Amino acid sequence: MTEISEKEKKIPELSVVILCFQEGRRIESFVERTVEALESLAIPWEIVLVANYWDLQNDETPRVAEKISRQRSNIKAVGELKKGGMGWDARHGFREASGQFICLIDGDGQMSPEYIIPVYHQIKRGHLDVVMTYRTERGDSLFRKMNSYIYNLVFRILFPAIPARDANSKPKILTRAAYDKMRLTADDWFLDAEMLIQAVRMNMKIAEIPVTFDRCVNRKSYVKPDAVFEFIKNLLRARFNEYFTKNK
Repeated sequence: MTEISEKEKKIPELSVVILCFQEGRRIESFVERTVEALESLAIPWEIVLVANYWDLQNDETPRVAEKISRQRSNIKAVGELKKGGMGWDARHGFREASGQFICLIDGDGQMSPEYIIPVYHQIKRGHLDVVMTYRTERGDSLFRKMNSYIYNLVFRILFPAIPARDANSKPKILTRAAYDKMRLTADDWFLDAEMLIQAVRMNMKIAEIPVTFDRCVNRKSYVKPDAVFEFIKNLLRARFNEYFTKNK
């Protein structure tokens, strides 16, 4: 596993940004599955492990991610003191990604890394800018299902032009050109919606594919009870911003 192949030395076709927050050693098996999936594509690839951490928390994830990254030249580790939530982590991962396509996925195992394969094939085959997923089956709690239902309902009402059934689902994949045009600023869960809003504003070509979302068995959800209200507040702010952007 330590020998560097010629394929690893090339500029990657695909960068996979894995959000590893507080996953610790569990991330090792997820990375192994991701590597297997990427090797099946037979393209140059890289993985960016985002293992940012909060101060004063005993989180071993940065050390685990760094250990994994030392085993392959095409795996990077990012482990910085956090100043924001999921969006802040994702944006740090995007900045480290160098591939022609960039895929974002959570590393908690609820979303199988094998789904990276169909989203990659879809964006290539359709000559698209963004491919997202929607969850047809969910192993979540009733609370999380209700949160997601309300959020996506409000999202569709406020942004009916965006073809998204499940704004926060992952993996998501976009081209390097699409990412370079975006100006992502969200530090929290709103980043997913921000990506879609900007993509539609710039008339990018978007598609969806169905996926299955498994139950998280290793930890409690990081989505807090007041998350849906935060989501809706961000959506309302974004709706006003879009209105003024179009009417300048």
